[in-house]
Amino acid sequence: MKVFYIPLFTLIFLLTAFGAFAQNTSTEDAEDLLDKLDIKKGSFKIGANYLSNNVFMGRADTIRTPTILADMKYTFKNGIFLSATANYIPSRVTHKLDGGSAAAGYDFDISDNLLGGVSFTKLFYTANSTQIGSAVNSTVNANLSYDIASIITPLVSVDYNFLKQGFGHDIFLNASISHDFVKEGIFKSNDFFIISPTVSLNAGTQNFYDAYFVVKKYKLTKEALDLLQGAESLIIKKRENQLSKFQLLDYEFSAPVEYKLGVLMLSFTPTYAVAQNKLPPRITKGMVPGSGIFYFETGAALKF
Repeated sequence: MKVFYIPLFTLIFLLTAFGAFAQNTSTEDAEDLLDKLDIKKGSFKIGANYLSNNVFMGRADTIRTPTILADMKYTFKNGIFLSATANYIPSRVTHKLDGGSAAAGYDFDISDNLLGGVSFTKLFYTANSTQIGSAVNSTVNANLSYDIASIITPLVSVDYNFLKQGFGHDIFLNASISHDFVKEGIFKSNDFFIISPTVSLNAGTQNFYDAYFVVKKYKLTKEALDLLQGAESLIIKKRENQLSKFQLLDYEFSAPVEYKLGVLMLSFTPTYAVAQNKLPPRITKGMVPGSGIFYFETGAALKF
């Protein structure tokens, strides 16, 4: 599978590299398209999504972690927005509230086809969180997207993540290409149906993974790791050097689907992620089954 997908995507990516701009999330891209179909105005959205497994850059926890995500977002007419989320793990006996986030940002139009955005997100995780990205403290994001003749939309997004526990920070580059199929008036004159097949890649450093293993697996603080002696300390340090390198992290293939009827929005996004530059199997056993991992997100929201 890897032998086929990697050269194919690389070829497509190079042919459109002059406008290779990335996305935030597939669900958000569908929302942006819906906004463009209407007159731009201030809006308020509140909703809840079900995520079948918590996957971060193609990596997952040692156990499958379904999550319910509650979110709300207010967007001003000028493109400035404020949002907040909460993560709930229904399968846990205790500590079901796993964390959340608060964000502020600005989405803007450079031209009719060229769009951009910047944002800052503060993340909150409980001490019992087992999420791969739970060491991330906050994120600064900048992104651009370009609609090429309504045929394909290349996107590029850059994240700079500040980590907790004194670990090195991370930088991520996400690049993707998508095409939107839009159908209006399926059941009523004011409804929209959108499906956006998307191919994307993520590249960056993996200090978040280093923090996950040290804090979650070995139950250490960064200071305790520095004091640790012996063979195990050398193994951790060797892995730390590897994870601080900027590398390709994963390829993702998804097909976000969204339906809007009045203020009601329904969404479903299946994703297959193929992890790259993984740690040795003896370390990541059970964390990324086989060559890739499938998960999906589905939800409903009201947008006024």
